[in-house]
Amino acid sequence: MNKICIIGVGLIGGSFALGLKNSLNKFQQLYIMGFGRNEAHLQQAQELGVIDAYSLDITKALSGAELVLIATPVNSFKSILEMIKPHINKDTIVSDVGSTKGSVIATVKEVFGKMPENFIPAHPIAGKEQSGVQAADGTLFNNKRIILTPTDNANAQMIARVRELWEVLGAKVEIMSDKTHDDLLAMTSHLPHMLAFSLMNYLISSDANALDYAAGGFKDFSRIASSDAVMWRDICLNNSDEIVKHIQGYNQTLNTLVILIKSKDSQALEKLFLSAKFERDKWLDN
Repeated sequence: MNKICIIGVGLIGGSFALGLKNSLNKFQQLYIMGFGRNEAHLQQAQELGVIDAYSLDITKALSGAELVLIATPVNSFKSILEMIKPHINKDTIVSDVGSTKGSVIATVKEVFGKMPENFIPAHPIAGKEQSGVQAADGTLFNNKRIILTPTDNANAQMIARVRELWEVLGAKVEIMSDKTHDDLLAMTSHLPHMLAFSLMNYLISSDANALDYAAGGFKDFSRIASSDAVMWRDICLNNSDEIVKHIQGYNQTLNTLVILIKSKDSQALEKLFLSAKFERDKWLDN
């Protein structure tokens, strides 16, 4: 592989590029082209050494690219796919880093009329609360899970190539269905972000001075409320059923907690907290 094009050189796209550039193997020699709407951001990416060059012309950006990585918010995918469609062929691998997979696959089918065998959906389970190429980190994916959700007709060799690229970055690659992915991520990623956003808004609306008394525990819990608002808007819109399902499930556990607190059931409260502590400690040990 000689050239890849990254559409959207932000935190994830930039970290992907930096990781390949820092790798001690054949991918170190890759020519990485950036494409986007904001020339200032692309210039910054080039100055930081994240990409080799950039273009605002999609024809030039895609020329000779063997892989195209779409690293933009998922609501932009339709317009991007329509834009790149005339400039790629069946030998060009197309992948993405979108946080929802069912909606991505549906959009690809809408644009192409079917699911092309050269589109390999992917989602890196990694990130930071900061956004933008200035936050890019070549080690971001080291020892992190990358989930691929190829459809049944996907080209096996292309799946292997995408897997290889992520493994070079130190990632642990797994393959699952888009439905399984979207349900799991709604629980483990999307729901926690909804809680963090809601907690911040609840505190400010309840007492404007509440944050004056917040300490380390609140800082830890609320950290991800600093995440990119546009990205999370799109995630909510594109995985709404699963997110709502798990918010409702979480509300049931809160209602149980309310009952235990009201009834001053000390044994049940302690059992509940010990169970949560045990499971979290076990997860951290693993």
